[in-house]
Amino acid sequence: MPRVEFLFDFGSPNAYLAHKVIPEIEKRTGAKFEYIPVLLGGVFKLTNNRPPMVAFGEIKGKMQYEQLEMRRFIERHRISQFQFNPHFPVNTLAIMRMAVAAKTQGVLPRYADAVFHYMWEAPKKMDDPDVIRAALTESGLDTDKLFAASQSHEIKQQLMNNTEAAVARGTFGSPTFFVGNEMFFGKDRLRDVEEEILQANKAT
Repeated sequence: MPRVEFLFDFGSPNAYLAHKVIPEIEKRTGAKFEYIPVLLGGVFKLTNNRPPMVAFGEIKGKMQYEQLEMRRFIERHRISQFQFNPHFPVNTLAIMRMAVAAKTQGVLPRYADAVFHYMWEAPKKMDDPDVIRAALTESGLDTDKLFAASQSHEIKQQLMNNTEAAVARGTFGSPTFFVGNEMFFGKDRLRDVEEEILQANKAT
């Protein structure tokens, strides 16, 4: 079974949509996606990339088409709870550091479900510490433990390391996937990700 990685930042609505589809692929292929927290702002800075609304905002028809493709993806995968966050863009530094902390504490799946929920299903201002605390507490997570860990030098450095390593491998945005050493960018490449997993399984 190849190593399958999902490099994500909660601030990306497309990362949320991918997160909702990943369980289907895991069931069909037997693969387990490893969630790798990266800081999208850091990725943009290191690659000179810009958010789509900035990069394509002045191109006639481009953003309208991107929205059309998003609607098609949502309908294809029957994702019923998506809501665009009215506080977008959200500074995700705090919640991404806590994602690293959650991974070290073995609760990243629960944490990711909770934060994606409050980013893109029941949208809240997830860069406000009080809002974050309330959301995580509501989700049954050990909020104090996550907050405390996220302030440690080790956790902060790990997020930086994840981000720099991702860029070194070719990442320029979120969501990005790796199947072994093969990179795929964007939620619309999940079909290709699945095909690559199946091909790798046949080869072993």
